[in-house]
Amino acid sequence: MRRDLDRLLNEGVNLHRRRFVTGLSLGGAALGLQPFGLLAGRGNEPGSTTLQGRVFNLTISQTAVNFTGSARVATTVNGSLPAPVLRWREGDQVTLNITNLLPETSSIHWHGIILPSAMDGVPGISTGFNGIRPGETFSYRFDVKQSGTYWYHSHSGFQEQTGLYGAIIVDPKEPEPYAYDRDYVVLLSDWTDEDPNDVYAKLKKLSHYYNNNERTHGDLMRDLEQKGLSTTWNERKMWGEMRMSQRDLSDVTGFTYTYLMNGKNPADGWIGLFKPKEKIRLRFINASAMTFFDLRIPGLKMTVIAADGQNVEPVTVDEIRLGVAETYDVLVEPADNAAYTIFAQDIARSGYARGTLTPHLSMTAHIPSLDKVANLEHRDMGMSMHHHMDHGMPDAGHSQPNMPATMDHSQHNMPGAMDHSQHTMTDRIKQMAPNSSDFSTGPVNHAATEYGPHVDMLSEDPQYRLDDPGVGLRNNGRRVLTYADLRSLHTTRGHPDPDREIELHLTGNMARYMWSINGVKHADAEPLRWKLGERLRINFVNDTMMNHPMHLHGMWSDLESGDNYFLPRKHTVIVQPGSRISYRVSVDAEGGWAYHCHLLYHMLGMFRTVIVS
Repeated sequence: MRRDLDRLLNEGVNLHRRRFVTGLSLGGAALGLQPFGLLAGRGNEPGSTTLQGRVFNLTISQTAVNFTGSARVATTVNGSLPAPVLRWREGDQVTLNITNLLPETSSIHWHGIILPSAMDGVPGISTGFNGIRPGETFSYRFDVKQSGTYWYHSHSGFQEQTGLYGAIIVDPKEPEPYAYDRDYVVLLSDWTDEDPNDVYAKLKKLSHYYNNNERTHGDLMRDLEQKGLSTTWNERKMWGEMRMSQRDLSDVTGFTYTYLMNGKNPADGWIGLFKPKEKIRLRFINASAMTFFDLRIPGLKMTVIAADGQNVEPVTVDEIRLGVAETYDVLVEPADNAAYTIFAQDIARSGYARGTLTPHLSMTAHIPSLDKVANLEHRDMGMSMHHHMDHGMPDAGHSQPNMPATMDHSQHNMPGAMDHSQHTMTDRIKQMAPNSSDFSTGPVNHAATEYGPHVDMLSEDPQYRLDDPGVGLRNNGRRVLTYADLRSLHTTRGHPDPDREIELHLTGNMARYMWSINGVKHADAEPLRWKLGERLRINFVNDTMMNHPMHLHGMWSDLESGDNYFLPRKHTVIVQPGSRISYRVSVDAEGGWAYHCHLLYHMLGMFRTVIVS
């Protein structure tokens, strides 16, 4: 096998190179990788790979691919990147026999699937599971108790970054509440020709290594012209004192990433065909390692019908921010004789993935330009912050001579600093009594473990911002989906109130590229111990200026949206910069579970083991 890969790689050196945005004209098929359309259910096209049934035989191995004009080796399932779509049926018991042909231990985690701990696929945490060793086969077997759109990926090393991910569709036992004629999976991912270990090493040495959209002299001149000398001076002074970047939107960008849609780079693009008058279901899955995608289809409205596999009351939007590991299902109704671009730009505006919905292969659509790079705003800093420099901080409760005084940003005349629109959600929650509780305000307590060289920012007044579309999407003239729009299609009336609360702070030091929870990295942290049968409220406070997609394995997260009668249910929750958010968890799954940020290079530190007994 090694000789075959070497041969393919050597052949790939001489392949024609044609740069196009962040991708090239040559896709995975250029080196013999199976063409992969990822079309599911009605409307499958030749070449797509969908496996159905109750027993699945999957092989993890290495396969030569080419997305950039240079041949590389990917981690694949059945020789395919992305991995095959797995189609299950609610109520069935499925068996998945996974054979590992890699020279290292591997694993597969079934993201968002409710199952026994022993079947969850996290080595060293899932009960009795230590990974699949080279040359061995492990059989996952469990009952499918849900329906919807999910995905699967490796939970070993950086294998997810090198291609080990795929879609899961679970068909419901009962008729669906929505009618549609065609059903497509649209899986987004990020590919780098670099070794992921090298990517991580570069981030550790220089956290903004991949950020090529920093502010320039031209930005300064525009600020002086639009805001005047005083405001511009105060803003630049503030950011300089904090030693942070106003454009710290994404750690890894199109500087190294090629963004893929169903395994197709931007030059090739994925194609989804439709017939006149058809209604199309698009199952969007963000299977990337590090990339938030802002997704829209110019000329088409999208009606969101499911979030993280769970049906929601339909809401029609122009754009969706798809956080890492999230899934959204939408319905679209294209006109008879027009093509449309599915456009997914990364949050840092450094590149995009794209596809085309078209009634005929000869018809194409205009590809939009990338939006302007956004700046982090006052609200993204948690309103008030301490910057701790690199000198560290003494224990909480003692004098702190190395810390600047809390900054009074009201003196900086920053545009939007007093934008009360961010309080709309809190006001709405308070007005919705008696079927709501005020979980959105209150004091924030920083543990003593947050004070030290491993934490460079504290949010002193984080806001509950479910109705904030987020940096780069605010006031862009498009209707953007927010968490405030999500309401469960089925009532949650009668669900128990929380028995107790847990506050978890998402912390980090960007200069040292250290990530943690409550200032403690996973290797040094005690497990979270929960009692089987209890109901928890998890309160997250983001003490950083980055979005963090937090994923709890094995149990649902019922997002507190202000209306306890229709709490939307998710498996991955985005915690915005400098914000707070909360959800309820019914602790109904015994064993060991992973709980972590789904940004791959954050996961080593921003992670907790949960023990339920």
